[in-house]
Amino acid sequence: MSIEFGREICGDLSSAQTREWLVTNGIGGYASGTVAGVLSRRYHGLLVAALQPPLGRTLLLAKLDEVATYDDIVYALHTDRWADGSVNPRGYRQIESFALEGTIPRWRFACADALLEKRIWMQYGANTTYVRYTLCRATKPLKLSIKALVNYRDFHGDTHSDGWRMNIEPSEIAATSGEHRGVCITAAPGAKPLYLAIDRATATPAHDWYYNFDLAVERYRGLTDREDHLHAATWEITLNLGESIVFVASTEAQPNLDGAKVLKLYREREQKLLNLWKHNRPATITHKQNSPAWIEHLVLAADQFIVDRRVNDLPTGKTIIAGYHWFGDWGRDTMISLPGLTIATGRADIARSILLTFAKYVDRGMLPNRFPDVGEVPEYNTVDATLWYFEAIRSYYDATADDDLLAELFPVLADIIDWHCRGTRYNIHLDPSDGLLYAGAAGVQLTWMDAKVDDWVVTPRIGKPIEINALWYTALRTMAKFARQLGKPYREYEAIADRTLAKFSRFWNPQTGYCYDLLDSPDGDDPSLRPNQIFAISLPGNGVKGYAPLLTPTQQRGTIDICGRLLLTSHGLRSLAPNHPQYRGCYGGDRLQRDGAYHQGTTWGWLLGAFVVAHLQVYGDSAQARQFLEPMVHHLRSHGLGTCSEIFDGDAPMAPRGCIAQAWTVAEVLRAWVATERQ
Repeated sequence: MSIEFGREICGDLSSAQTREWLVTNGIGGYASGTVAGVLSRRYHGLLVAALQPPLGRTLLLAKLDEVATYDDIVYALHTDRWADGSVNPRGYRQIESFALEGTIPRWRFACADALLEKRIWMQYGANTTYVRYTLCRATKPLKLSIKALVNYRDFHGDTHSDGWRMNIEPSEIAATSGEHRGVCITAAPGAKPLYLAIDRATATPAHDWYYNFDLAVERYRGLTDREDHLHAATWEITLNLGESIVFVASTEAQPNLDGAKVLKLYREREQKLLNLWKHNRPATITHKQNSPAWIEHLVLAADQFIVDRRVNDLPTGKTIIAGYHWFGDWGRDTMISLPGLTIATGRADIARSILLTFAKYVDRGMLPNRFPDVGEVPEYNTVDATLWYFEAIRSYYDATADDDLLAELFPVLADIIDWHCRGTRYNIHLDPSDGLLYAGAAGVQLTWMDAKVDDWVVTPRIGKPIEINALWYTALRTMAKFARQLGKPYREYEAIADRTLAKFSRFWNPQTGYCYDLLDSPDGDDPSLRPNQIFAISLPGNGVKGYAPLLTPTQQRGTIDICGRLLLTSHGLRSLAPNHPQYRGCYGGDRLQRDGAYHQGTTWGWLLGAFVVAHLQVYGDSAQARQFLEPMVHHLRSHGLGTCSEIFDGDAPMAPRGCIAQAWTVAEVLRAWVATERQ
């Protein structure tokens, strides 16, 4: 599938501004914007650098204002929307086409018979962005003026200049013949310098604030929708037919200015990722059966979430960014995403690094929920991240039979089970009366349904959530398997699992024909129809590989059918059935409105993977199961280009919302696709 648009999209601002591109650098930094070129989020920028990888993300280069002069006619190529509602200039009208080449965005601007091409990419492992302009067609030279608009703020913030003066000096970064090709910008004492350069054009420093850019998406989200950026320098150059220039923005004083070489390495790396994917496909798939192009887009998208997280004694540590633009690395999201992003794509070495990295952070039998953007003290307020860790290790071991890693991690896993049996934070403990796992305390939200506004926990789920106990059961069976493999005692794990299995039938609600979402809450058992019961079918400990199932075959079919009729949408499962009085079908507004809808009807893309796997297990029809994934083909062209969104409205037309690129959505679509291939 080629993701490419002509003037039918590019020339329509309402369409072009809702389609967003993303380029990443493997250490947490990124560049992102809209097809139209207009800023619509505080998170947009050409260099959002990870100054404390993988976090400390800071907006440094906001945008470039390009103006072409051809045959004495001036063509603005950039687009700006201002606080008064005006759009000026309207450079999107010059875009003849846009395409996504792998993960590299490419524009072609038509100025009479001249065609100017623009590409953006980043250097892997560095906070360095490249923008290349090539004059592909012309009968005369074209003069190009480029203004750099910079900033220096946390990527969650917004800037109102208020007389702020940055230090802007000529730089020798690309100097030849005594000319200053670049500038060095220091926003404040102690700030990380930003270096900007073009190797064939002289920089003219400036210091002009541009006020009141309008950020339309932030207004939709109920946040501050005004921003100022600083015009720091201008470059002017004349291009002849076939010539190119490369603009470089970097936190490094001497970045690699050979843009062609860096681009070649970037493309070679993407091809290597695709080759790993193809090599890892099931043996039953012949080499003549190529994977669909849209799946290959997702293979490349999967890599965008994998970043470095170096630990003192593990310099090769890795982690997973939960979503772009605003999430960091979360324990829960990382473990859910790991099988799809790494195992399914043939990158078991990355999975190994992630598993070892997070083992360093286990504390009192718990994995951290998230790492704050500022500081290195993780937050341990999740019950499911730790249980998903078992599932991630199981997935890795099934693919690799890596007994060395298993032996290294086994003591950590055994300690986790022990803590859960005797009790750890937030009243997380095994109830000896029924073998089910209890979790929760007032004022905290421990499951993935974790929306909280100030003191309001939207879905507290204190008690015994169904997916937590399905994960607990799977973890116990996994531990028994690992213990047997390593020649260690395993009967205790089997015994606890048997007790959990024996009482799991409490979750079945014969009056509704589906499972309770929660048992033993302060308000009793919760009969709300939510998607969490899908995991009682989809997890591998539930009825496959010799394990006894948590639900009977009749119950499994009933669960799949009711979830299909009331929760399934084109892009995932609703978080609450539409017939529930608290259902919210549209996600938007201020924080209170958004978080109030987050798990009360909003559709979650990552749940599609579990539904497809469960449906495949119940009905055994891979072709039908794969049909549920096909709407993602169109989605890849509508929000975050070439990737999958975090959430969608529960009501039709189920518009994409939230992050434009979400790790577990991409991961679960890939994992489910592989499951249908292996069937």
